[in-house]
Amino acid sequence: MTLDVQNIACPIPLSDYPTILMAHGGGGRLMHQLIERIFAAAFKLPPDRERHDSAALDIKGISTNRLAFTTDSFVVRPLFFAGGDIGTLAVNGTVNDIAMAGAYPLWLSAGFILEEGLPLQTLWQIACSMSAAAAAAGVTIVTGDTKVVDRGKGDGVYINTAGVGVFEHDCVIGPQSIRPGDAILLSGDIGRHGMAIMAQREGLEFETTIESDCVSLAGAVRRLLDSNVDVHCMRDATRGGLASVLVEIASAIGQTVRIDEQSIPVRDQVAAACEILGLDPMYVANEGCFVAFVPADQAEQAAAILRKDPTCPDARQIGVVDDAAEGVVVLKSRIGSERLIDLLSGEQLPRIC
Repeated sequence: MTLDVQNIACPIPLSDYPTILMAHGGGGRLMHQLIERIFAAAFKLPPDRERHDSAALDIKGISTNRLAFTTDSFVVRPLFFAGGDIGTLAVNGTVNDIAMAGAYPLWLSAGFILEEGLPLQTLWQIACSMSAAAAAAGVTIVTGDTKVVDRGKGDGVYINTAGVGVFEHDCVIGPQSIRPGDAILLSGDIGRHGMAIMAQREGLEFETTIESDCVSLAGAVRRLLDSNVDVHCMRDATRGGLASVLVEIASAIGQTVRIDEQSIPVRDQVAAACEILGLDPMYVANEGCFVAFVPADQAEQAAAILRKDPTCPDARQIGVVDDAAEGVVVLKSRIGSERLIDLLSGEQLPRIC
């Protein structure tokens, strides 16, 4: 869902309170106006809904005893970037964490840390982005919280989201289910989110704009699970990128993960930006791609299923789990040599999610 943030009008009269004041976090009239006229309006909460400190969730009709629960915080700078903003990032990031467990996301909470002086029009645009992202992902934002910090203490806005989802199957999807011989699938090209942030932050210009891959993966995951593919493990390649995710998994299972660099898609603009900045796209953050471990004889079927989803047109196999009990990741380079992939000792990209 595309949101035209340029033509959105904030329902709070900007002439009265054009920016966030400390009083917006003080529990009084301004705070209640902020909640009702920004968040309740953007998230389309019905007027007869109880305004309470928690949400009562109706689980009638859900035939499961297992729930997935996650939480995440978002401190991206700049707040708006090509392909999304901190609001879409907050919703999709949390939805994807639930989906990676093999659950179907249903409900989110949203906590806002607002800096004094933040324009209310900016907050309204972010809230509307969250509403659109939630609708696209099929989830509902059901509760939240707002706090205001002094000017200069908050980078505009930080967002914390928590999510609840349900399991509609009995499969255990996680590293413990990975087996030697499993194929490793990648749902799409890597490095776009981190490079979209950095290109904008550093003022890099290319023939075409690098857009973040920020998107909900819940639909693609559901398509895969509903097809009866025996999915052993899934992980979205966010902070630390594809390399860090695979290293963490290899270490957890104590087996060797082998991947082929030639099979890993990287867009030309992303590769160029990485070269200019001296970065390795394998370690650059993504917000719309994931890895899946499936039995080798189901790899082609699983990749074909993912490619039918609009969020995963480039899905493919990129490697295999070896039976060597070494707990490492081995990359076969484009020229045929092999090298070990390890975790970064420091931070490659600050404030990208």
